[in-house]
Amino acid sequence: MGVVTEFDFNENICHIMKLNVLHFDDYDEKWLEFVVQNRLNDTEQQTHDYDIIEGPVADDRITEQIKDYIDGIISKEKFLNDLVHLPSHQICFCTIQSLQALTLSKPIINSKIRHIGSDVLQALMTDYGINEIEATDKFYTSNTYTQLADETTEFYKKDWTEIYELLKQELN
Repeated sequence: MGVVTEFDFNENICHIMKLNVLHFDDYDEKWLEFVVQNRLNDTEQQTHDYDIIEGPVADDRITEQIKDYIDGIISKEKFLNDLVHLPSHQICFCTIQSLQALTLSKPIINSKIRHIGSDVLQALMTDYGINEIEATDKFYTSNTYTQLADETTEFYKKDWTEIYELLKQELN
């Protein structure tokens, strides 16, 4: 189960803060070299000094092609020619500074959900005698949380005890 959190991205802040931004318009030779450099990195450390990287996605659709290129099975030209240029776009925020360009799209709703979650986790730990990790897993993988995170249900307007009662019913 996944949860989507929406953010607004203020590109003007990038200019004001003088963030180091790398932008790729399309799958091209420079994009491929950058992706390969990062795929060959054996450490958890970044191999670049960019705050933000924006451009086409290097996802599961092309992972095998990238591996074949790295392994020398296909040439750079063949890789780029054979690559299906499906519309894709991603923005990677690589530094703490770059995250300052983001704001929560719905801060009031998200704040209410966060407070409800905090109270529910405390109650789970107390009532079920479980640790925070177990409580977090139970709550955030529940149908109750899915409904809470879906703003159309307006569960975030309910008292946390009502949400907790729904969760207990689900867990039993």
